[in-house]
Amino acid sequence: MAETLLSPGVLARENDQSFISAQPVQAGAALVGPTVKGPVEKPKLVTSYSQFTNIFGATFESGSQTYSYLTSLSAFNYFQNGGESLLVTRVTSGSFTPAESTRVSNTLTDGILLTTTDALSSSIASGFNISSSAGNGPTGSITGIGITGSISGSGAVGSFTFATSESISSFTITAGGTGFAEGETITIPSSSFPGSLPGGSDISITLEAADLLYKDTFDIETLSEGHIMNNEGTETRGALSSGSLDNIRWEITNVNTESGVFSLLVRRGNDNTTEKVVLETWQNLTLDPKADNYIEKVIGNTTEVVLEDNGTYYIQTQGSYTNKSRYIRIKGVHYKTPDYFDSNGDVQVQYTASFPQVQSGSFNGATGHLFSQATGSPAKFYENVTTDNIQGLAGSDYNIAFNLLSNADEFRYNVVTAPGLTKQNAATQVTSLSNLAISRGDNIAIIDLVNYGANVGTVVDQAKTYNTSYAAAYWPWTQTIDPDSGQTVWVPASTLIPGVYSFTDRSSAPWFAPAGINRGGLDTVIRAERKLPTATRDTLYAANVNPIATLPQAGVVVFGQKTLQKKSSALDRINVRRLLISLKNYISQIGDTLVFEQNTNTTRNSFLSQVNPYLESVKQRQGLYAFKVVMDESNNGPDVVDRNELVGQIYLQPTKTAEFVILDFNVLPTGATFPV
Repeated sequence: MAETLLSPGVLARENDQSFISAQPVQAGAALVGPTVKGPVEKPKLVTSYSQFTNIFGATFESGSQTYSYLTSLSAFNYFQNGGESLLVTRVTSGSFTPAESTRVSNTLTDGILLTTTDALSSSIASGFNISSSAGNGPTGSITGIGITGSISGSGAVGSFTFATSESISSFTITAGGTGFAEGETITIPSSSFPGSLPGGSDISITLEAADLLYKDTFDIETLSEGHIMNNEGTETRGALSSGSLDNIRWEITNVNTESGVFSLLVRRGNDNTTEKVVLETWQNLTLDPKADNYIEKVIGNTTEVVLEDNGTYYIQTQGSYTNKSRYIRIKGVHYKTPDYFDSNGDVQVQYTASFPQVQSGSFNGATGHLFSQATGSPAKFYENVTTDNIQGLAGSDYNIAFNLLSNADEFRYNVVTAPGLTKQNAATQVTSLSNLAISRGDNIAIIDLVNYGANVGTVVDQAKTYNTSYAAAYWPWTQTIDPDSGQTVWVPASTLIPGVYSFTDRSSAPWFAPAGINRGGLDTVIRAERKLPTATRDTLYAANVNPIATLPQAGVVVFGQKTLQKKSSALDRINVRRLLISLKNYISQIGDTLVFEQNTNTTRNSFLSQVNPYLESVKQRQGLYAFKVVMDESNNGPDVVDRNELVGQIYLQPTKTAEFVILDFNVLPTGATFPV
C-alpha cells in the first residue's frame, strides 16, 4: 500500500511497537562430579531429577554393594527443594568413548560367516586345528584372528589359508566382488586345511540365511560414554545377556521400500522382545539426504569434542544436524538414496536394497570403566573417601571440568559445587573451585573443608587458608537417605547446600539469608555428624565456617551465612554476595544489548528505563534499602565518548540480616511505670 497521499483520501498506516525485549537468562546451579553414565566433561543442562537420571544414571554396584554418587544425591536435593536448572559436568578417570551399534544390515551381501554348525562340523567335528603360513589376498577374521585368501560367490571355488594354530569354531569370508546368496553352494578346497581334513576332501556348503553377512546401512552412536553402554551378546529369551537399565538397544521396524521409509526404535537395554521398553520412536525415516525426513536431519549427527589450546579447554561441536534424540546420534550413513523417487514418482529400484532389514541390535565398543584408574582399590564412597580415592577418582580428574566451566559466555550458573572434594583430600582442586568463582565473579562456590571425622580445630585451620566472598563453607557432615538405593549415607554439606539456596530462591529471593529455621532447615537429613554446642558454633562462625546445628523441635538447620571473606564488610554475608550476583547477572545482560549502539541519550535512557524498575522491584522485595543509577553526561563526557566508552554507575545499599537477636527482659517492682 502507498505510504503517501497524492490525492484526497485516508491513509491507514501501521507502526509495530510491540517488539518484546528478551528477558535476561536466570542462572541455576552447577554441579561437578562422577556419574554412572552420560557425556564426559561436556556440561549438560537438566531441568528435573528424572531428566538427570535419564542422562546420568542413578545407582551402580561396586564390590557387590549398591551405591549412588554424591553428584546424584546433590541433584536430587536441589530439585526436591525447588531448583529449576542444573548444569551437570561428569568427570571420569581415564579414556571414555561412546558405544556404536552392531551392524544395521541391509540386503546387500558383504560376506559369509561359517561355523561348525555348517558343513564344517561333519568334516571336522566340533572344532579344528589349522596351521599354515599366511598367504596373500583379502583378509577376513576367525573370531578376531586373521585369515588371508579369497573366495567369491556364484558357486566359484576359492582358496584361502589360515594363519593360526588355535582351535576355532567359526570364521568369516568377505565377498570378493560378487556377493553371496541364500541357497548358493560354495566349495572350500581341502588345500586350505593342510593335513586337517579326513580324506583330503573339499568342503561344499549350501549357504543358508544365517550364514549371510550384509552391508551396514548406517551407524548409530550413543551420546553416553563408558563401558557401561556396551551390551554385546545374542538375545536370550528375547533379552540381551548384558543389557541393563543404564544402556540401550536399537530396533528397525516398518520398513517400506515402496514409500521409502522405515522406523527406528531406541529401547532400554534390559528389556526383551515380548516386553519392550521403548524410550524413543523415530518414524518415517528415509535415507534420502534431500528429504526433510532424512535420518540424520531428524535424529541428529553432532558430537562434542573437548579440545585444548594453550592450557584452555573448550568444546567443539562437529556435525551438521543438531541432536534431537536424548540417547543416540547417527554417526554416518553408508548407503544414501538421493532422489529415491524419480521425476515420475516411481521408486528407483537400485536403491531398495540399501534399506535396513527389520531387525534389532545392541551397542558395543565403548571404553572407560568407572573405577579403572583409581589409586585405591576398591573405590571408596561417602564418609570413606580419602586422598586419591574420591568415589574411585583422584582430585586431578576434576581439572578439565573446572577449566571448561571458566567460560562465562558459554555456561551460566550462580552457585557451583563438587561434592566429594574436600580441602583435606584435594586441596588443589578445592582451591581451583574457589578461584573459578572469583575469576568469573557471577557465582559462589560451596566448598567442603574436611573429611568425615575431623575435629573443630582442623576445620578452623583449613578455613584460615581462604579469604574471599565468592566461597562459603559449612560443617559438619550429615546423614541422609539415598532416594535411589534407600540406604542411609553420610554426605558432606556441599551435597545439600545448593538445595537450601534453591529453596531460598523459590520461597523468598536470593538476597534472603539461606539459613535459619525458616529457610535453612535440612528436611532430608536424619542427623548431623555432631551436635554442636553454642561454644563450638561460636568458634566456627568466628572462623567464617557456617555451622550445621541440631536444634530442639527444628531438627538439623543451617545456622550461619558467612562467606570466607576475612575482612568485615557487607560482602562477608552470603545474602549480600548472592544479591550482587543476581544484580550483576541481570544488569550485565541488559548491558550486553548496548554494545555497538550509539552513545547517545536515547541509548542511556533505554538502559535506565530497564534497570531502575528492576532495582525498585528488588527494593520492594527487601533486597535494598536504597539505590541510584547514573548514566548521563556527568559520567559520559566528551572524553569518555571519544574513547568509545559508555559508563554507568550503580550505587546500592543492601539490606542486612538480623543474625544476633537481643531480647532484654526487665523485671520491675509493683506499681512501677513502664517506659514510653
